[in-house]
Parts: sequence; C-alpha cells; structure tokens
Amino acid sequence: MAVQRMTGRDAFLAVLADEGVSHLFGNPGTTELPVMEALANFPQIRYVLGLQESIVVAMADGYSRSSGKLTAVNLHCMPGLGHAMGAIYAAKFSGSPMIITAGQYEIGHGLQEPLLYEPLVPVAQPLVKWSFEIHRIEDIPRVLRRAAKIATTPPCGPVFLSLPGSVLDEEAEIDLMASTRVHSEVAPVGQSMDMLLKHLTQAKRPVILAGREIAEQDAFEQASALAEILGAAVYLESVPYNSRFPVEHVCHMGDITRNQKKVRDTLSDYDLLICLGGDLLRMSAYSDVDPLPQGMAVVHISERDWELGKNYYTELAIRAHVKSTIEQLLPRLSVAMSAHQRDEAAQRLKRFASSNWTAKREQASQEVKRLLDEVASHPARGAPASNSHASLIDPRVMIYQLAECMPEDALVVEEAPTTAPLLHQFLKVRRPMQAFGLTSGGLGFGLPGAIGVALAHPGRRVLALLGDGSAMYAIAALWTAAHLRLPISFVIANNRSYRIIKDRLIAMRDSDRFIGMDFNDPAFDFSAMAAGMGVKAQRVDKVAELGPIFKSAFAEEGPNLIDVQISSGYE
Repeated sequence: MAVQRMTGRDAFLAVLADEGVSHLFGNPGTTELPVMEALANFPQIRYVLGLQESIVVAMADGYSRSSGKLTAVNLHCMPGLGHAMGAIYAAKFSGSPMIITAGQYEIGHGLQEPLLYEPLVPVAQPLVKWSFEIHRIEDIPRVLRRAAKIATTPPCGPVFLSLPGSVLDEEAEIDLMASTRVHSEVAPVGQSMDMLLKHLTQAKRPVILAGREIAEQDAFEQASALAEILGAAVYLESVPYNSRFPVEHVCHMGDITRNQKKVRDTLSDYDLLICLGGDLLRMSAYSDVDPLPQGMAVVHISERDWELGKNYYTELAIRAHVKSTIEQLLPRLSVAMSAHQRDEAAQRLKRFASSNWTAKREQASQEVKRLLDEVASHPARGAPASNSHASLIDPRVMIYQLAECMPEDALVVEEAPTTAPLLHQFLKVRRPMQAFGLTSGGLGFGLPGAIGVALAHPGRRVLALLGDGSAMYAIAALWTAAHLRLPISFVIANNRSYRIIKDRLIAMRDSDRFIGMDFNDPAFDFSAMAAGMGVKAQRVDKVAELGPIFKSAFAEEGPNLIDVQISSGYE
C-alpha cells in the first residue's frame, strides 16, 4: 500500500479494514475517543456496542468462533480490560482469532499515575498469544499486521494491543504495508504416515475421539469416512467447543463425559484411541481414577502441539492438519487393510446400530413421549400449582420439544450446565460449526456469544439455551440483540438455582447443605428484564404450551426470550 499522510487513529482503522475486520465490538471510554471519532471515516467497519466489557469480548468470540474470521474488540483502559479478563480466558480456549485493544493514557502521563491508569500489557499477557503497546505512530501498521498474522495462525487465538492516545492523535507519513497469512495445512509424510498406517491397521477395536478441529476444518465427510473404513466408534471430546461430528452417523456414540471413572469404563472396551484435533481427555473435577485405561495405545493428530502428549504417553503424536491428513490417509488405508480386516470393520459397524447415538436418542424419545402421555392423561400436571412437584416441567420434556421444533439450519449456542447434556442427547447436529458450547468452564459467554454468532451469519436463526444462573452473568447483552434486531431465541432453563453446584456438592462431598445456591427469594423475572430492554418475552409453565411457543419463537424475525419453568430436581 502507498505511503500517505494520516493520523494514527485512521491508520489503525485502515489496517484493520484491510485485514478483513468487518466488526469492531466495543464499550467506549475516554481513552478510546480517538478511535470513536475516526470510525465515521470507515463505514466498512461496523461498530457493535455492548454494555459491559466482558460482554463485548464474548460477542466477538462468538463471531470469530462461528465464522473463523478475524475480528476486533476495543476496551477502556485498565478497568475495561479487568472486566473483560474472564471472557478473554474463554476466547483463549476457543481459539478465536481476535485483536483486542484497549485505550491507554498518553505516553509519559502514566508517570503521574492518573485515575484508571495501570500498565496493560502484563495484565493481558497470560491469556493471549501476544501482548504489546505501540509507542510510535510509524509502528502502527507493522504491529497490527503482526497481530493479525499471529491471531490467525493455527492454533488461532486472541492478541492484545495497548493504544496510547498520543500515538493515535499524531499525524505522519505512514506506510500501511500489506497482510500476511500463514498457510499451515501440513500432513504427515514418509515415516510418520507409515507409522500411522501401522497403528491403525493393527488395531482390533479402535475408537475415535472427535475434536474441535474436525469442525473448524470442515472435515465431517473425511472423519466419517475414516470411522467407517476402520469400523471405529466415535465419541465427542469432553469439552463442547463446537459440533464435532455428524450425530446421526452410525459410528457416533455420543459425548465422552468429564467423569473420569465413566470415561475409563467406556474406553476399556477398545485397544486404540485415535484423537482427531481435540483435547485428549480434558477433565474438570479431580478424581484419583485416571480416565485413560492402563496400557491403552494413543494416536493423536492436532495442529496444537501443546496438546500432543501433554498428560498421557502417546505412541504417535503428529502435529498436522487433521483434514489434509485424513484425505491423504484414506486411499493408503484402503490398500493396506486386508479383506479380513475390512470384514471385521463392517461387522463392528453393524453392531453399532443398537447402541449408537441414534439408538440412544430413540430410547430417550420414547421415555419423553411416555411423560407427555402421562401429562395429557392428567391435565392438572400440565398446569402450575402452588406446592406441586408434578406441576414443574421436566427438563427432558423441555429439551425434547426444543430439539423437535428447532429449524434444521438453526445455529445453537448452549450455556446451561445441567440441561446441555440433554440437548446433546436430542439435537440432530448435521453440519460443522452448527453448535457451540462452553469452552473454558467460565460462565458468561452464551448470551452475548449468540449475538456474535448471529452477526457472523446474517439471516440464520440462532438458539441460545441458557441456564437461569448463567444468563444473569451477561443479561445486559439483551439490549444489543434488541438494538440490532437479531434473529435469536433465548431459551432460559429456569430451575431457580445453581443446580450444577448442588449436583457437584452431593457427588463430590456427599453433602446437601445448599448454601448460596438458590435464587427464588425473590425469583428472577426474565420476562420483565427482557421487555425492559426491548426483547419480546414470555414465561412458560405448562407442558402443553412448550411446542407452540417454541415454534412461534423460531418464526419471529427479531429476538425473543422464553423463560421455561423447569423442575430443579430438589423440590
């Protein structure tokens, strides 16, 4: 690009636009005023206002996670960066390519320790791929080009830049430079491929752990073909970053849990674990039971070398592009397998039909239908009553109805720790990057993340399934959804408690002393909160109303919220 005279703020936005950034998510403060002033000169960048800094980072995270595109966030100096840290932590795990900036005081003014001042670079550094402060106007293009390159190079992730106001307000002759992207679609060759073939052909009972990179690289077709030729059962990795495998495929057995004992019991049926682009058995709560069975062979393919051999001995760890690897592997595997091996694989495929995800879904659906028949034959149970456990909607019924009513091409964001497993049990996910879950374990992504997903896919209906507790982490994001008139249906699984914490307290500590885990005095009025921010909302407490209300909500043009009163499990 030609050298031209301009201000630092214009150079900053010009480079962002040239790097393909179409949305700048922000919550402005005084140190961001140079950027806010210059935005009028760059109509190709859409400014998306959020009402708190963690909200705007989560919106950007949702946008980048679902699109794979670079996006940008602008925060307010130290308090803004501090508010955003939890959301940046989530973006780190989700691997979202993001340039996060924060306005900083003029260079030198920090020596006077003004109000809200703190060095920003060391605060952000632990959670991003690169953290830097720009000190010269001439360096703005070079730094931004490097930031974009780092953020978009696999493993992707956020970077952070501190922007002093004095640099943004200066004017100089500036070379905007040009964009660089690193192409990393590398597949194993030679000895590595030979070793991979050897492990796969020697396995008698292989199992695949399907990870996030399968979806990010649009490799459903390739991963399905590999599972079929091997006759390998497929489980989804324990952290629901995204949709990772077509759930109706004959090989798909469902999610692997984060319960170490259950995982070990499940994997004990197999002799080779093939982890494709995922975190190998990332657990949560401590257990003295190791999830990987003793002596089990492991093959792990991923672009993220940190994950390879991180916690477990891995016979073959390959840093490579999963899709490209499988594409090169399949024809060689077809030749290398004997007729007997192919026959054994076919026999395993036949046996999967009685125990795979589809079979389990059918069984669970029949149980829900029996519950619905029971409600229909006892109308009183479909209506609220003051002290009746039977009056509360069973979560299984809610999620089943939700899955049945949801449009086939809808995008899903879930952040409901106790009901999300039910969603995974019923939801027919057929496309890569169709569903997104909780990555870091920290709450607050779901509601604003759905906004980012909707912005990345204009016109697509988005379902955001939220727990009542998790929704409150970022409830102010409803205003942005209303302001932008986004087609999002926010469904609140309202059990009036932190149900997940109660479950963990009983399971881990054998105690039912639920202190600080209920919020029914007073109860949240989500309908009133949503209406106050311009979102159409309604409360549901009758089973018979679920289906019609869900169908109506999905047909709406703009945002809506449905507050579903479900059983807490502890009435």
